[in-house]
Amino acid sequence: MLRSVAAILVASGSLALGTALAAEQALPAFRLTSPDLMPGAPVRAAQVFNSFGCTGSNISPALSWSNPPAGTKSFALMVHDPDAPTGSGWWHAVVYNIPANVAGLPARAGDPAAGLMPAGAVQGITDFGTAGYGGPCPPVGDKPHRYHFRLHALKVEKLDLPPTASAAFVGFNVNANTLGVAELMAVYARPATTAK
Repeated sequence: MLRSVAAILVASGSLALGTALAAEQALPAFRLTSPDLMPGAPVRAAQVFNSFGCTGSNISPALSWSNPPAGTKSFALMVHDPDAPTGSGWWHAVVYNIPANVAGLPARAGDPAAGLMPAGAVQGITDFGTAGYGGPCPPVGDKPHRYHFRLHALKVEKLDLPPTASAAFVGFNVNANTLGVAELMAVYARPATTAK
């Protein structure tokens, strides 16, 4: 009798676990998309930096996202080039405290002078030494660099950080509070003809 009860309990537990896993797998994935960036494709001239010999328009791409994890209270966007010859890559954009009810950023939102960021969102200091979006501008002759646009869903409404916080410091706090990440990766190689 006890063995029968134990078998029923084990079977019930397995069924409940299987149902929970199936429900979790049925949830739509947290996604980040852009009309300006195609996954794995070259970054367009409009998003390329406009200095250091590069001749792009330095316009941050429009981004939209869907299906954030349950419990999301804010978002952070981190844009990083791991292939930059610095030993630690290059931070091209750092944005945090994006409200949870926001589902996208328009093109040019990365320009602090444009005033297009949602209320409360903070643009952190990039490796260009300023706040705001800085587009790709890898060295001439390098293989295509990868540009990872990562949107983090956070479990906190706000990261209370100093305005001069480095991208690495922001990233530490972002990763410590991340519930999920949606990513879009594009590539860029600088044409040799742009060298000065």
